Amino acid sequence: MAYGRSERGGRGERDGWKGRGGGSEGRAQRPPTSITVVDLDLDDGEDHKALSLVPAPGGPPPEGEGDVYALVRLRGRPVATVLGRVRDGEAPAEVLTAAFLARQDRYGRTRMSPARPEPYGVLPAEQPVPDSAPVSVSAPAPARTTATPPPPLPLPRTTVVVATRERAGHAGHAGHAGQLARALDSLLAQDHPDFRVLLVDNAPVTTATRDLVESRYAGRVDHVTEPRPGLAVAHNRGVAAADGDVIAFTDDDVVADPHWLTALTAPFATDPGLGCVTGLILPARLTTPAQILLESHGGFAKGFEPRLYDPARPPADEPLFPFTAGSFGSGANMAFRAGALRAVGGFDPATGTGTPARGGDDLYAFVRVLTAGHRLLYTPDALVWHHHRETWQDLGDQAYGYGAGLTAYLTAILVRRPALLPAFLAKLPRGLAHARAITAHRADGVTGATGAHGAVPGAVPGAHGAHTHPWPRVLSRLERRGMLYGPIGYLKARRRIRGGRT
Repeated sequence: MAYGRSERGGRGERDGWKGRGGGSEGRAQRPPTSITVVDLDLDDGEDHKALSLVPAPGGPPPEGEGDVYALVRLRGRPVATVLGRVRDGEAPAEVLTAAFLARQDRYGRTRMSPARPEPYGVLPAEQPVPDSAPVSVSAPAPARTTATPPPPLPLPRTTVVVATRERAGHAGHAGHAGQLARALDSLLAQDHPDFRVLLVDNAPVTTATRDLVESRYAGRVDHVTEPRPGLAVAHNRGVAAADGDVIAFTDDDVVADPHWLTALTAPFATDPGLGCVTGLILPARLTTPAQILLESHGGFAKGFEPRLYDPARPPADEPLFPFTAGSFGSGANMAFRAGALRAVGGFDPATGTGTPARGGDDLYAFVRVLTAGHRLLYTPDALVWHHHRETWQDLGDQAYGYGAGLTAYLTAILVRRPALLPAFLAKLPRGLAHARAITAHRADGVTGATGAHGAVPGAVPGAHGAHTHPWPRVLSRLERRGMLYGPIGYLKARRRIRGGRT
């Protein structure tokens, strides 16, 4: 099993979702079969002239008629996603730019400006792009421009930890080798001036991962082995081997934007009270119905507005804070101040993929750092592209694993921090209502563009956080079954650890 964040335990039907009740109620609405994913950079002037349009990393360019899903940047800075239907003879960049402008006209331009408030004054270091720069579907994205001075302090020394298990390729899994190599290549291409990449080989059954590092990345990627299975255990092995002030984590099935690590770690240089930073996760492919349905349910992204979570000033719009850790970010794109993470004991080894708990390791770490008094920042400027799982079986596994990971991490928090129990019990009734809402079956709905103001009708799969796309009843049931199982899975995992079993 490889450690992409969306691989979880559970059950599903490979050939599609079919309910037992018959009729439309028991059958999922199928999303489109394929959508091309692109990266569109626009000028930040009033007309937002297109500067470049490139495929998502490793993906095909838009060709012919079809739906195109675009990350929209303004001079390199991510600001929105849009969906456009490109017809024969139409220029994809023009269609997508028009869709972006229509969303702005409806919801206002101010909050989509690259001059949006940034808590730490950190913007990508860019070079100006001439107004005459041609729009391309194959050339690399344009260099970025500097809108504000760089942070006054140097970027912190960082270790990037990637946990993997048998994704380096063996019989029947040649594609996994390509994914891991793409992930490592993108990490080695970061513009951060002071970092190392540490690959944690978790419970390997072959030497394929070590062989890949030795043959292709010798001297550039450090390799360590963790014999006990489990994502949290692997991450703790990385924490133990890391050096520097910051430890960043990503997955073996992502491609990191070249500016990802700089954007993810720069806030630590200017806020000594910051314990964690998370970033934006977008789909690298939308080539199967399962991938599209996942992204239409919100995917992994948390929107395009920076947000600071401060335990000293709980957010008024999140009454369940800090127990709604899923809103803080995801494990494929997170970084911690090393001292803060080590002070709370790292990740709970009884959580995470590869254990009976199925997940929740990242959520546990977010809440532990917050409850220790540190702040957490979400920044969309730190971008990675994630390879969603492709099959209906994967989507069922994912739904079950999300539910299990949610209640497993809550159990872990209460077991390890019993002082939080009164606050948890006080919020439990509202929390149960929230859990019912986020796992509810949706027979129909409106998809929309992603931005500060939520969905724009008919615009894009994945109005991130809005969850307005149809969601099959069978997936809702799997999520809820997972929630019931999560505490049991966590306790099973703890018993295994105490008994010395793996």
